[in-house]
Amino acid sequence: MQVFTGSAALDRRLESPVLTIGNFDGLHVGHRAIMEIVIARARALGGEAVVFTFDPHPRRVLHGDEAPAMLTTLEQRLEALESLGVDVVVLEPFDVEFASVPPERFVRDFIHRRIGPVEVYVGYDFHFGKDREGSMNLLTELGPHLGFSVTIIPEVTVEGEDVNSTRIRALLEEGAVEAAAVLLGRLYTVRGRVVKGDQRGRGLGFPTANLDPENEILPCSGVYAGRVRLLDEPDSRYTAVVNVGRRPTFSADDLVLAEAHLLDFDGDLYGRRIELAFEHRLRDERKFPDVEALREQIARDAREARDRLTPGAER
Repeated sequence: MQVFTGSAALDRRLESPVLTIGNFDGLHVGHRAIMEIVIARARALGGEAVVFTFDPHPRRVLHGDEAPAMLTTLEQRLEALESLGVDVVVLEPFDVEFASVPPERFVRDFIHRRIGPVEVYVGYDFHFGKDREGSMNLLTELGPHLGFSVTIIPEVTVEGEDVNSTRIRALLEEGAVEAAAVLLGRLYTVRGRVVKGDQRGRGLGFPTANLDPENEILPCSGVYAGRVRLLDEPDSRYTAVVNVGRRPTFSADDLVLAEAHLLDFDGDLYGRRIELAFEHRLRDERKFPDVEALREQIARDAREARDRLTPGAER
């Protein structure tokens, strides 16, 4: 997959590009439905599947700290697009100047002249240009005059509700990682580098990898069964118990931490980047009367995580 930082950086004429445009945060099942159509049409035409997206997210530029937290990092988004079969990503830098581009100019200059699509597919709620004034009506009017067709992809629903990033964020805030995974079409994952903690887990007999998260969202406080992948060993997978919270047995600190105990790993992870995948919520985080009670509960959590994540194990 080729990634161009901005449409002005395109250094070749794209072959019969089939294009979609959007932010695609989370790359959930609604986004994936669009990608599947774009990729299938590109293959049918002998062309290239092209994604035009933005970095940073427009809401981050326009609304600052009031913007919603992102479900994925840029690295995760690009990897997911590549795994789906996208050929080209145009990663348009989004700033205040770009935000002021009128909708018609955006279509003519950025889409038509620089990319030259033969077909464009966008979601049902797509808006573009200054103040999001550009609508699907404008795009469908301009498209035929500029030589490309426009198709609006209807909403994807799960259990009667539209799939969107807002709904997924709300589920993660509740700790409902199983339900979030249904909407994402994959487990929710968080990446980061392992940093030194206070080594309390090691003292309990359950050493943990303490994560400095790169993602903006952690599921709500609690204990989860999940998996850990070492990013410098892409094929690695370890069953893990993951704790998200403030460790109330030891501290009244307000800092929320994410730490994982890998069930079948013996080695040093300090300084390495890992990915936590949240598969099942096991229980709420709670304060224990003493260290021994906490140790016994962690042992139970480890057994339950192994049972829940081992194929064929009795539930």
